[in-house]
Amino acid sequence: MKVKMMQVGPIGTNCYILEDETAKRAAVIDPGDEADRILSILKGMDSQVDYILLTHGHYDHTTAVPELHQALPNAKIYIHQADANGAGSRLFPLAGQVDDLLLYDEGDTLPLGALTIHVLHTPGHSPGSVTLKVRDVLFTGDTLFAGDCGRTDLRGGSYEQILSSLGRLGRLEGNYHICPGHEETSTMDRERQVNRYLKEGMALES
Repeated sequence: MKVKMMQVGPIGTNCYILEDETAKRAAVIDPGDEADRILSILKGMDSQVDYILLTHGHYDHTTAVPELHQALPNAKIYIHQADANGAGSRLFPLAGQVDDLLLYDEGDTLPLGALTIHVLHTPGHSPGSVTLKVRDVLFTGDTLFAGDCGRTDLRGGSYEQILSSLGRLGRLEGNYHICPGHEETSTMDRERQVNRYLKEGMALES
């Protein structure tokens, strides 16, 4: 399993390319902008792109989706239902741009070669925020950051929900690699020690 990260767009959204290099299958996670850059990297990888996966529907995580969809028409695009209903909204623009969105939710799994992508519904930053778990990696979108959590003052955000979601992530067994939607990566062990929001969420249901 390989994970490549690039920062795209004006606010540096982390876009990830998840690859089973043996099976030559790949998924693009949160293509927030700069479709040409993303496509250039994909063309050099010799892997088929099976999925475009979205941790949530905000524009800074989805801007490149229409162009990628045109270039990669066989790649299935997944988003949570709760974030797929924002047609005409600057914050949630994707539903107005791509007609054939597919929906995933809590407990769903997607195969990627020998890998299995597990979907965890982790609302709070947005109603349809998800975390994608693949082996010992969590793609947390804007739910969990290194030392922080996503903002909850945007439409559909909820501080109570994000604390519940953070508590759930913190109680997962093991030291996961954290791949967030912005800034640097981290580990779950580190976040359990230093992230006050994660610790507050874990304390709520302890």
